[in-house]
Amino acid sequence: MTNPTRLSIFPLPGALLFPGMHLPLHIFEPRYRAMVSDAMVRDRRIGMIQPMGMAGGGDRPALYDIGCVGRIAEVEALDDGRYNLVLEGVALFRVLRELDVTTPFRQVEAALLPVPEDETLSLGRRSSLELESRRFADTQGYAVDWEAVGRLDDESLVNGIAQIAPFDAAAKQALLEAPDIETRAELIIQLMQFFGRHDGEDKVTLQ
Repeated sequence: MTNPTRLSIFPLPGALLFPGMHLPLHIFEPRYRAMVSDAMVRDRRIGMIQPMGMAGGGDRPALYDIGCVGRIAEVEALDDGRYNLVLEGVALFRVLRELDVTTPFRQVEAALLPVPEDETLSLGRRSSLELESRRFADTQGYAVDWEAVGRLDDESLVNGIAQIAPFDAAAKQALLEAPDIETRAELIIQLMQFFGRHDGEDKVTLQ
């Protein structure tokens, strides 16, 4: 674990970012426009983290412990002050404490977690994940380029599914906190089997 670092955070329910993955964002709230402006003149870093919900937290809900640092890889500044961004995941982080700041956006002291190198899946797990993903996509009515999916390396496949999967916030957080991609892949399979059984009013929707 590295030395503590200061991060501006963007608490966004259902939005996950993984190291090596990309997350497009449309920034329109004044406090987060200020956050982007600040990041652009400092280190281009934004900490993506999920809030635990607004209950009892007012405008400052409690946060999960683990998030992901994103580097602003692409930015489009619109005439009315809004931004279109693409964040590139750098590393997961653990919140150590929230800082007392005067900025309209929240900031934390965080420890960056080591990024595993060259993680791979067993052949059986890869096959199971692709099979369950096809079933889930068919159930939900998603159109997927399976040929392109088959060309992805294991990390890109697992983290890509975890990042865009239409699961609830708690499930997505569990995926983020999985210790390795083998565990994350198994959890994705279980979640797809669970959520895939729901339809009608319970049918999952994209976050």
